[in-house]
Amino acid sequence: MSDPLLVDRTDAVVTLTLNRPEAMNSFTVDLKEALRDTLAQLESDRSCRAIVLAGAGNAFCGGQDLKEHAALLEAGSTDLNTVQVHYNPIAQRLANMPKPVVAAVRGMAAGAGASLALLADFRIGGPSTKFLMAFANVGLAGDSGISWSLPRIVGHAKAVELLLLAQPVRAEEADRIGMLTRLTETDEEVLPAAQEMAARLAAGPTVAYGAIKRELSIGDAGTLSDALAAEAQAQSICGGTEDHRAAVNAFLNKQKPVYNGR
Repeated sequence: MSDPLLVDRTDAVVTLTLNRPEAMNSFTVDLKEALRDTLAQLESDRSCRAIVLAGAGNAFCGGQDLKEHAALLEAGSTDLNTVQVHYNPIAQRLANMPKPVVAAVRGMAAGAGASLALLADFRIGGPSTKFLMAFANVGLAGDSGISWSLPRIVGHAKAVELLLLAQPVRAEEADRIGMLTRLTETDEEVLPAAQEMAARLAAGPTVAYGAIKRELSIGDAGTLSDALAAEAQAQSICGGTEDHRAAVNAFLNKQKPVYNGR
């Protein structure tokens, strides 16, 4: 039996591939637990400086595996504790990851698959890319952070439309409204483009990147005073890094800085 999650390391970039192509990489318990636990490990892994999240085959992720879910309903389970046990921790890890995350969104990203893609810092898509907020189509509310991420990307009114009407957003529209960072000309370019971006980011000042992400999470929801306090704390941390000193010295000597993520 194939591993539900493939982990590939190339230098400082770790590519995580949802590996259930026969089922659009939909989430079973095994896949959810593998992704949750691997993200937890990578969070503190200093050899990993950027992450690519991808799907095997022709889809990114179809969301929850409804066959497995139907079996649980038949057994009398109506409490969706998978949200608390699996999806919420995965969403938290992705959103708060102290290093850049790039989603290679080839093909369909539906339900929780769309939610998790939208929590990445960057999303690369191709001609076949589609986002579908499929929750209402099966009588459910949104989860996996979609009520937080989607309105921040497309605005409140558009988020209401996408969640209630639950119609697919195709690649060009997704690119136009900000759901994609980059739209490639072919589907075959999606993963290489995502890995190239991740490699570029991995060679940068990753401590500063993590601090910027924390600043934005506070600034988005807080007051100016909250933002200023977060910025002061972040600069105190970043100002003491080897990367900052190396960058200043390189600038003074008209050289290109080399960052080591410390």
